[in-house]
Amino acid sequence: MIEALQFEFMRNAVIAGLLISVACGIIGALVVVNRMVFISGGIAHAAYGGIGLAFFFRLPPLLGASLFSVVIAMIIGALTFKNRHRSDTIIGVLWAAGMALGIILIDLTPGYAVDLMSYLFGSILTIPAVDLWLLLALDAVILLAVIFYYRDFLALSYDEQFASLRGVPVKILYFALLVLASLTIVMTIRLVGLILVIALLTIPTYMAEKMAKSLGSMMVYSAILSAVFTLSGLWVSYTLNITSGAAIIMVATVAFFISYGIESLKN
Repeated sequence: MIEALQFEFMRNAVIAGLLISVACGIIGALVVVNRMVFISGGIAHAAYGGIGLAFFFRLPPLLGASLFSVVIAMIIGALTFKNRHRSDTIIGVLWAAGMALGIILIDLTPGYAVDLMSYLFGSILTIPAVDLWLLLALDAVILLAVIFYYRDFLALSYDEQFASLRGVPVKILYFALLVLASLTIVMTIRLVGLILVIALLTIPTYMAEKMAKSLGSMMVYSAILSAVFTLSGLWVSYTLNITSGAAIIMVATVAFFISYGIESLKN
């Protein structure tokens, strides 16, 4: 693995993996605690519509996916804020419609052959330097938001009614969390693809929850585990010459089942 770091694309992949681990660790913890995993899955798959729009109108795919995901997140937020537990159908429709729109628009784009696999399973080895700056900016925004509003996010996550009575802007925080989650999802799609993005958001968080005693420590443990899985997956990918995104998720999945087995034996 050390010898692979002589190549720029591998150094970019390692840096990208570490940066996205910070975002996934923090946002993943908030997504899991607030029971927004299915919402995040809807945003991740609907983001493909943004990729299709970007290719059809000759825009940067990352820009198209980000804007479209934020719009979808706002729609989902408006539909689910008051009734989160009865929104499965609407999210499922947006999920399917986004993917269908993306595929149709890419089909209609004249003379442009898009590698669908790179968006379904990620392409961490082709991440350019400019995306590393975007990831760094995303990490900075997420860290600042959590540092300044940690108590508010904590109240929102564990007792929304109490938070509302204490004057916490619950609705604004909920929509802000959806926006941060949608941007994190779009950046994570670059690494592991839209099919596997939920695994990187939830598996490290599930394991971190068993070790953590607070929401903050859960975020830290989740980010560390995510970094370990990402770097280990890259090493497996390089050694066996297999797809990086799938290798990262398989490493995380194996660790998940080992952790689950140990926990079952203890109980």
